[in-house]
Amino acid sequence: MTDATLVTATNAPSTGTSRPAPAVVVEGVRKQYGSVTAVDGLSLTIMRGEFFGILGPNGAGKTTLLEIVEGLRRADAGSVQVLGRSPWPRDLTLLRQLGVQTQASSFFPGLSALEHLTTVAALYGVSRPIAAATLKRFGLWDKRDVRVQKLSGGQQRRLSIAAAVVHEPEVIFLDEPTAALDPQARRELWGLLDDLHHSGHTVVYTTHYMDEAQRLCDRVAIIDDGKIVAEGTPQELIRLHAGPYVQIVVDRSHLDAVTARAVEGVHDAREEGASIVIETARPEIVMPAIGNAVGYDNVSTRGTSLEDVYLELTGKEYSA
Repeated sequence: MTDATLVTATNAPSTGTSRPAPAVVVEGVRKQYGSVTAVDGLSLTIMRGEFFGILGPNGAGKTTLLEIVEGLRRADAGSVQVLGRSPWPRDLTLLRQLGVQTQASSFFPGLSALEHLTTVAALYGVSRPIAAATLKRFGLWDKRDVRVQKLSGGQQRRLSIAAAVVHEPEVIFLDEPTAALDPQARRELWGLLDDLHHSGHTVVYTTHYMDEAQRLCDRVAIIDDGKIVAEGTPQELIRLHAGPYVQIVVDRSHLDAVTARAVEGVHDAREEGASIVIETARPEIVMPAIGNAVGYDNVSTRGTSLEDVYLELTGKEYSA
């Protein structure tokens, strides 16, 4: 059996009724920069075919963890296996099976979109027709002759993800792929990320957008101070950590948090932007009281969300 055959056999998804092999296994990983511990003995397992989100505030260790798993950084302690192999020292055979989009993606700015993707594809031995097909897949064919530096932010982000997947990797790492995009561009990317997931890829990504993670991810891990504080499906985490509360939302011009907390049946009330969010396990009492006070047209309700879990566990507002 040749080395190539052995690699293929080792990394192939399992068949039959047995559980698929993990795509990523992290055990006790630690990374320190001087007196700062970026990743603190962290362990997690990501299964093949999962869309897995790594969430956390700035400085929580998300990007450092991702770079260690990708083989871009060496852990101080612990071990990492990706598709059954260690990414460090750099494993050229494994790299062919990974796709990486970093926060600060590098481009050939003087090239056109098609020239850029064709150049990246050639590094993996991928043909120009496949590069062209990938550009079409990501909705950039009409921009094929536009220089990369002239593309919009959303178009550049799509191109960076296209460059990460042009060689059809098994595992794709995306570090805040929708950061700083306008809502329309974000939602357009959601569809592309969904397509990657449903075509059989394992997707591991970080984000600051809790609504996005709740919409896209099979499972998530919330990291704070280099440690996992919660892990599971979005709905599991909402059920376990957000509590049995209904949220009543009122514009701040009609009600303040102190007054809202004084209403019978209110568990808590907080400011969120221009709104007051009232949590209650007794909406049948609180809703009429608030509605009568401010007018029912000024009141709306919503269920608890992954954002509520995030705020509960980290105690920190997230920022995009």
